[in-house]
Amino acid sequence: MSGLEFFRLQTREEVLARYQRFGPVGVEEVGLGEGILRVLAESVAAPEAVPGFARASMDGYAVKAEDTFGASPGLPQYLQIIGEVAMGEAPRGRIAAGRAMRLPTGGMLPAGADALVMVEYCSEHPDQTLEVRKPVAPGENLLRPGEDVASGEVLLTAGRRLRPQDIGLLAALGVTRLTVHRRPQVAILSTGDEIVPPEATPGPGQVRDSNAYLAAAQVTAMGGIPVLKGIIPDKYSPLREALAAASEEADLILISGGSSVGARDLSLSAIRGLSGSEVLVHGVAIRPGKPTILASLQGTPLLGLPGHPASAAIVMQVLGRPLLERLMGLRKEVCPRGDAIQARLSRNLAGASGREDYVRVRLRQEEDVVWADPILGPSALLSPLVKSDGLVVVPLGVEGLTRGEAVMVELFVY
Repeated sequence: MSGLEFFRLQTREEVLARYQRFGPVGVEEVGLGEGILRVLAESVAAPEAVPGFARASMDGYAVKAEDTFGASPGLPQYLQIIGEVAMGEAPRGRIAAGRAMRLPTGGMLPAGADALVMVEYCSEHPDQTLEVRKPVAPGENLLRPGEDVASGEVLLTAGRRLRPQDIGLLAALGVTRLTVHRRPQVAILSTGDEIVPPEATPGPGQVRDSNAYLAAAQVTAMGGIPVLKGIIPDKYSPLREALAAASEEADLILISGGSSVGARDLSLSAIRGLSGSEVLVHGVAIRPGKPTILASLQGTPLLGLPGHPASAAIVMQVLGRPLLERLMGLRKEVCPRGDAIQARLSRNLAGASGREDYVRVRLRQEEDVVWADPILGPSALLSPLVKSDGLVVVPLGVEGLTRGEAVMVELFVY
């Protein structure tokens, strides 16, 4: 195979469309306390109403609303206090005409009452007479049964990533077990004879394996489980064997490294040497990240990341994240984690001819304007990535963006 095949680039949209062939991984049941950021595999309906009884939304007095009609500071109404509702208990007694009962926030409305007068508009007299200086309408200052959630209402649909407020509502409903998609297991293979582990002292021409640990951190932040498979030498048989083993164990395979044409050809040869394998993409029309590979190993997706650290990180953000989220069963979110923020570009940016350009930017605020400062530097450098908050896209076919132009900054996931 010639390296010229690399130049048959596919657009980002074409790559994303190929993800349709990969489905969500299996499901498992977890406890409510383990549900945060997990993706529901089954929709959840309310097993009961919330609240389950009429209760006070603030401190005050349970009354019949009609007994307060016409009340004002100059002409108050007077009611007889007959007791107090204790928290966590059913009221003792009922409210008849001309009667009232102290009712704390969250307390159960006693029978006969249909409203609550806020404590601020009342005064108690020593003879247990209540002075009411403001009228209330029926239902005022109360939460009715089922006003928050109706019994049987579908609250959370399959494919939703659970947020803290979702967990709180499920707890209020007594839902303690959830059926969620498994977190995808992601095998990360480092390739390259020049790569050594982070704890090693590099020799001449050697570099520490930063890419694998960067990818593993991104996988964790995106909701997957990284499994570091170590450094594979640039030899056909070891690489083929490592890929075969990973395809049996993992839900997604990431190959980190192999920037040169020869190394890419070796990776492609090893992929094609496996039964049931298929190379779907070899080269993407984005900058950085053109050398990206997408393949299927007997149904297990493989993403070949560029060798340069910044390129690999940006490909994981732009292409790896949507693939991982598909495996997680996540439906397309309107506001995904690591969403975007609008800013103004602080300098002109030229586009990349024939490619979609992803530019690292740092955000800063001056008065009421958020500025995006491009952080330029070779894709082999990590420090510009560390100094950045997100990415600005110069779309395919656009010559460039101008200073002061409003842009959307896709924030890095963390």
